[in-house]
Amino acid sequence: MRQMAIHDGVFFYHSNCKVPGIVGIAKINKTAYPDFTAWDLHNDHYDPKSTKDNPRWDMVNIQFVEKFKKIIPLKSLYHHEQLQNFPLIRRGNRLSVMPVSLIEWNFIINQL
Repeated sequence: MRQMAIHDGVFFYHSNCKVPGIVGIAKINKTAYPDFTAWDLHNDHYDPKSTKDNPRWDMVNIQFVEKFKKIIPLKSLYHHEQLQNFPLIRRGNRLSVMPVSLIEWNFIINQL
């Protein structure tokens, strides 16, 4: 997240559903800053190891760009050589934020 820049595109992905997949696009409109919810005792994201002087978590702000007319299912991404290094399809990968190369981005966009 700390490497994200204003106007960078991001895929919006649904993971906890019947058909996981990419459902749309957003863009970064504010770069990474400390996740202040980690300091709130009453928040589900509270982390006692995170402090204002040494934050452990970051967040970015995103802006809606487009909702796809159809989902691009995760299962359909496994079958393309252009996506062989795409972190989303690596076995055991549970990252919620991951890089997408320009080749991967363009290939996925062209699947629509």
